[in-house]
Amino acid sequence: MNRSLNRNLGIILLISVIYFSGCSSKSDVTIIKLAHCLDVGHPVHKGMSFMAERVAEKSGGRMRIDIYPSEQLGSERELIELLQIGSLAMAKVSTSPLEGFVPEMKIFSIPYVFRDEDHLWKVLKGGIGTRLLLVGQKYYLRGMCYYDAGSRSFYTKEFPIRTPRDLQGLKIRVQKSDTSVDMIQAMGGSATPIAWGELYTALQQGVVDGAENNPPSFYSSRHYEVCKYYSLDEHTSVPDILLISTSVWERLTPQQQKWLQDAVDESVDYQRKLWKEASDHALEEVQKAGVEVIYPEKKPFRQVVESMYESYKGTPVYDLLKEIQAVR
Repeated sequence: MNRSLNRNLGIILLISVIYFSGCSSKSDVTIIKLAHCLDVGHPVHKGMSFMAERVAEKSGGRMRIDIYPSEQLGSERELIELLQIGSLAMAKVSTSPLEGFVPEMKIFSIPYVFRDEDHLWKVLKGGIGTRLLLVGQKYYLRGMCYYDAGSRSFYTKEFPIRTPRDLQGLKIRVQKSDTSVDMIQAMGGSATPIAWGELYTALQQGVVDGAENNPPSFYSSRHYEVCKYYSLDEHTSVPDILLISTSVWERLTPQQQKWLQDAVDESVDYQRKLWKEASDHALEEVQKAGVEVIYPEKKPFRQVVESMYESYKGTPVYDLLKEIQAVR
């Protein structure tokens, strides 16, 4: 019922922002609505708040970013759809659900594509990452930047995950991503897509036995209250992505586009610093709360998912995979 009310609230709010620009005879302020599904304490939200401050400063108050967190305007899939029709200006989503709209984004949900964090950011900040930001324009989704979302690892209620065999028979929540589903199945588990806002209750009620996410999200969601085992296998590095509706972007003046993109670029480094601090803090706090943090050998996990790579042969994703692996 709460979810339904939230959706209705989003529809009401969006009626007033279909043209996104809050200009009137008394005001020359362009107002842009930005929505996402994280809570306000999350480092990604704080990064976007910093971006909004910089936009206001750069534009001398002539542009304003209003942020709607915590699924106020819908789930990530719903936000993407609103962007496509131009009823929402901007959204921050994970790249995993985005793969249902931009097939090339599947690359981020394939396990162990990146050797380490340095490799990931060389790709994201290089030509490959820039190309991927813009590949969604033909689907009315223009990427503006990537935000650090760390690496995703398993957390479970009853049994620790030390090897892929420990996943057998377990129901693991994943994002609504075919690639994520394939990964869990390759490891022997049963993948269960569930919306982020519904996951705490699903864990409590035993709908799923566990989930997978990064340390700040595990901590800020309070999932550690239910799941007492956190296994840092770091199977995927799935960045968050900041999107703007292509139709909205094209209605901005060149000066407005520059103000916005410059502020976004500045927020990336700021958010990455926050992320590192939040990740270290999260691991400390969940251990204080009684969570066992496990550092498993990653090689067995890599081996069981290698067959996934071959399944992409003959597709653009496979070519992209090889291109990424060649980055040194």
